[in-house]
Amino acid sequence: MVPLPFHVVDVFGRVPLAGNPLAVIGDADDLSDAEMASIARFTNLSETTFLCAPRDPAADYRLRIFTPSGELPFAGHPTLGSARVWLDLGGVPRRPGVLTQECGIGLVTVTVDAHTIGFEAPPLLHAGTVDDDLAVTIAATLGVDRSSIIDLAHLDNGPGWIGVQLESADAVITLSRPTTPLALGVVGLCDPNAESRYEVRAFFPERDQTIEDPVTGSLHAALATWMIDRGMVAAPFTATQGRCVGRDGIVSIAAPRGTVVVRGAVHRVVVGSINP
Repeated sequence: MVPLPFHVVDVFGRVPLAGNPLAVIGDADDLSDAEMASIARFTNLSETTFLCAPRDPAADYRLRIFTPSGELPFAGHPTLGSARVWLDLGGVPRRPGVLTQECGIGLVTVTVDAHTIGFEAPPLLHAGTVDDDLAVTIAATLGVDRSSIIDLAHLDNGPGWIGVQLESADAVITLSRPTTPLALGVVGLCDPNAESRYEVRAFFPERDQTIEDPVTGSLHAALATWMIDRGMVAAPFTATQGRCVGRDGIVSIAAPRGTVVVRGAVHRVVVGSINP
């Protein structure tokens, strides 16, 4: 097979190598599902994406998103990083500065400015309260008292997150990494004078172990919607994630016209080709 464009980008890092890495494969239409899955296992990053021609006439491109263990209908940092690579590979959107991405969840609007890329949060596939038994299990998994959890909710926007609000950002930062079969997004408010409005950590199962993700766009989209709807924060604001895994991720949240937009920087790290 002809070598394909292969890029690795850093998404949400305050500076390069401080955010969440993403591998992006261009011109991927001729790859089979099995070949895409094999490449994702080989890169061994949280996600590897594949840029394809759109099937929906309203879209600029179609994105396939794979973890080492399977395909996702949507994910946040892959959306931003892949948009940057699509543009770098010569993609020209129908509307200047606005891209329409086709993926498993449907069409996602992506906007580009001089310094950042943002996506409009897709609607939640499932949202709702967490029953008491599961709440007790989650508290025990995190090693906290049930009474120290301010609120919980199902926040499924592709990845099936459960949002967990603790008493403070410090409570989030001091958590030990749990072992859990659940995708947990943990959030705590920062001091009002801090740069960040809240601190986030993301835990999810991957091949029989629990992974802590450095900076997680889909989770920030879901958490921002949840936190704004409950009056816990007011947009615009910034959130931070990654310090517990040696990263420095910063995420900007806005809510123009009531739609949450998640923005962050995308840094080029590796540009080359891959022989699948």
